[in-house]
Amino acid sequence: MAGIVLLEDEAILRQELAGFLERRGHRVSQAGSLAAFWPLMAAAEVAIIDIMLPDGEGFEAAQRLREASPRAGVILLTARSATADKLQGLYGGADHYLVKPFKLIELAAIIDVLMRRVGIGWRLDMLAHALISPDDLRLELSPSEMTLCALFCAANGAIVSRRQIVEALGYTWRDFDMRRLDTLISRFRQRWSSAHGRPLPIKTEHRVGYSFGARMGKC
Repeated sequence: MAGIVLLEDEAILRQELAGFLERRGHRVSQAGSLAAFWPLMAAAEVAIIDIMLPDGEGFEAAQRLREASPRAGVILLTARSATADKLQGLYGGADHYLVKPFKLIELAAIIDVLMRRVGIGWRLDMLAHALISPDDLRLELSPSEMTLCALFCAANGAIVSRRQIVEALGYTWRDFDMRRLDTLISRFRQRWSSAHGRPLPIKTEHRVGYSFGARMGKC
C-alpha cells in the first residue's frame, strides 16, 4: 500500500483513477491543479502527475517533488507523445512517462515496481495518534509515545539522546529520573509485542539514548 498523490485536472478521470487505486489498497490524495498539489506534495510516496494543468505544467511538479523527496516515485500522465516531451519528463525527475490512453492495470504494475524501489517504512499517523508498521500493523499511542515516535521520525535513523526525549516530554533535564524514561520505553515495547507478537525496533544506545532501527516513512 502506497501513499499516492494524484494530480489530474480532468475530474472524471481523476475520480476513476483514485477509485481504482483505492480498491487496490492505496491511500490516495487528489489535486486538480498545481496550487492544490503543493500542500499535498510532502505526503507523496508516489505521485501521478498530468502534464497539462490549468495553472502550469506537470513538469514543474515532477521536478520540485524530486528535489524535495529524492526517493519518491514519479509517474507522468499525458496525451503528449512526442519524444522531446518524454525526454523532458524523464530528465526532469520522472520515473515513468505514461501516454494516454493507457490501461489501468499497466499503471498498477508501474506503481508496484516503483514501490519495490521506494519502499514503505514505518509511519506515524499524526491524526489518529498511531504507529503503523510497513505491513499495516497498528498501535494507538499515548501522548508520551507519540512524542517519542515523532522524535524518531525526525531523526531518520540517528540516535535520539535521553536529554532530547526528556525535554520533548516537557521535563527539566537535571531534575528528571531516568528510570521513568526506561519504564516508558519498556512499556512501549511490551505493548507492541503483546499486540502483534513481534518486537518493536527501538534500539537502546548505551549511555546515550535510543534509535529506531527501521526506516520511518512519512510522519
